[in-house]
Amino acid sequence: MNLNIGEERESDSKLLDICRQVIRHSVKTSHPNFYNQLYGGAEQYSLSGAFLTDALNTSAATFEISPVFSVIEKYLIKYLGELVGYECSQIDGMFAPGGSSANTYAMVLSRQKAFPQSKQKGIRELGELVMFASEDSHYSFVKSAIWLGMGTESVIKVKADERGRMCVSELRNNILFAKSGGKVPYMVSATSGTTVLGAFDPLPEIADICQEFGLWLHVDGALGGAWLMSRQHLHLLSGVNRADSVTWDLHKMTCAPQQCTVILTKHPTILCETNSLRAEYIFQSDKFYDASYDSGDKSIQCGRKSDTLKLWLQLKAYGLGGAWLMSRQHRHLLSGVNRADSVTWDLHKMTCAPQQCTVILTKHPTILCETNSLRAEYIFQSDKFYDASYDSGDKSIQCGR
Repeated sequence: MNLNIGEERESDSKLLDICRQVIRHSVKTSHPNFYNQLYGGAEQYSLSGAFLTDALNTSAATFEISPVFSVIEKYLIKYLGELVGYECSQIDGMFAPGGSSANTYAMVLSRQKAFPQSKQKGIRELGELVMFASEDSHYSFVKSAIWLGMGTESVIKVKADERGRMCVSELRNNILFAKSGGKVPYMVSATSGTTVLGAFDPLPEIADICQEFGLWLHVDGALGGAWLMSRQHLHLLSGVNRADSVTWDLHKMTCAPQQCTVILTKHPTILCETNSLRAEYIFQSDKFYDASYDSGDKSIQCGRKSDTLKLWLQLKAYGLGGAWLMSRQHRHLLSGVNRADSVTWDLHKMTCAPQQCTVILTKHPTILCETNSLRAEYIFQSDKFYDASYDSGDKSIQCGR
């Protein structure tokens, strides 16, 4: 493919030929033999929703610019939150650009809950903050710790058992040891569907420990959140309703286009308390409509792509039971490779949602890797059959992008 951009325009026929080349040389994620990632395919109704969303080209910041999508997002957050088991009046959340981003939200929300003064004063006077996650948890927590100014050592990895589940006794020991060393625990992240083994951490026991020590409990259900749609497998997420926040990737096991991820919480004001700045030129309180539909002020983003229509159309088309049948088909494909109890669910992976388009340039050729690289071996191997410099994921704060 000729990547060069010239002074003169290309003809439409030439552009069409380029599009054919793009298709020819791209990985076909809908192919039955596509196993490499934790998503696959593009369901027809959700893909139609993604096309329509891109064609309308709006932003999910305020109701006045995105009335339909704002109403749909608010409904879906309540709907998905009720599947988690939250009380309807306590549910809040938002759609985020991927599971890594949603996990970052959880870390910031938990820190804000424990230390409200950190929004104004920062973390310099809070002591050495630490969180706890399984040794098989997603690497996004460590990357987020870098970005949040707490460093990689602030994520304490808890030993997992032979099935890949967090050892509850080790969690308690690690918390006590950290406290005895003068460190300040603020959060525990349990995983429902680990990346490699698909293990489900024991949520009731972990929730008990969080309650005992006054720690925020987050559940990374990026993959395994799909089991919330199944009465048969719901026991795998028993206790998830006790979590303070939940990540769910609907683009993974539900076949929505990337990206389609939601961060849910049972603290209805915490997103605003953490992120709101009330920029008056856009988030006025005296609008002619209910300003609670303006979700932009509780987001870290300003403009935000709507990832809701594709999921809503899919659920309307199939119903909850039909959506679960698609998830079950993915589980069947995995069963020959993985006999573990569960799977992690990133809503943007299985739903095949389109991605946003932003680029950052730097004149320091190694700085992105020096800042973000963790060399997660299950995906960023150095001995691949192609030039691994084309693998850009390890220098990003996101996983799926």
